[in-house]
Amino acid sequence: MSEGSQTPSLLLARLREPTPLVTVELRPPRSGLDPMQTMNVWIDLNHSIRRLLTDGRFVFVTDNAVGAAEEENLAHLAANLGEEVDLRRVVPFLTCKHTLDYCLMYAARAGSAGIESLTVLGGDNSVGPPRAVPHAYQLRALIQQRMPGIVLGGWANPHRPAAEQVGFLEAESFKAEFFLTQVVSHHSVGNVAALLEEMKRREVDVPGVFGVFFYRSAKPETLGELGNFFPVPAEELTREFGAGATPEEVCARSIRSLRDAGADKIYVSNLGWRGAAARLEKILALV
Repeated sequence: MSEGSQTPSLLLARLREPTPLVTVELRPPRSGLDPMQTMNVWIDLNHSIRRLLTDGRFVFVTDNAVGAAEEENLAHLAANLGEEVDLRRVVPFLTCKHTLDYCLMYAARAGSAGIESLTVLGGDNSVGPPRAVPHAYQLRALIQQRMPGIVLGGWANPHRPAAEQVGFLEAESFKAEFFLTQVVSHHSVGNVAALLEEMKRREVDVPGVFGVFFYRSAKPETLGELGNFFPVPAEELTREFGAGATPEEVCARSIRSLRDAGADKIYVSNLGWRGAAARLEKILALV
């Protein structure tokens, strides 16, 4: 629980329950679209978020994912959904790729809108504007000082050495009460098991939400582009799709595998703006 807060956020309370959880990560439209395109994407996205929240899901909403500038998530969430849904179930991302004044004001605006939890990340250093602070934990510390009641999340990468990543999670400076991970799959479940085992060994009990990517195909150009941002099991996916597996089946395999490894809190990424809830239901029917 954050210093000064009286009760945990709805998300944090749910993450500490022993039952499995599947959440969703959605992306706002990228910046630079023409106004009509932007409006249409937001309409589709808002419909998806409403449906997911009605179904009792939590929804993470990205901030400049994979280095691409996106429309601000908070402004649209508060303006178009704030009075109709429970925004406690919406968890926006905030990266350090903004001015410090913007970041601190963003956290204050989020709290005023009824959002209880934020995931605060560094952001891709190779593209776009510089970070306001070098590391996300520094921004989390500043937000915590200004808004002690808001619950903050951090980041871990199971593709990196487990001892290194757990060292970050257990550090006093981490300043986060939960973490999300880089996307993993049934092809990298060994990395997940190693991370969980290291957490158990060092008695680190920060709850984590493990990412699963919804691969729509094994097109080489698509997998190659995605590989610029996270490890992609291109050969394995090519074999699976070549053997006739559907995107939903491949995603369901990853969810089942992660659960078997002990990672039962999961977010699914890349479900798209339109029909995300229906697509998720198809996946879960196969789990």
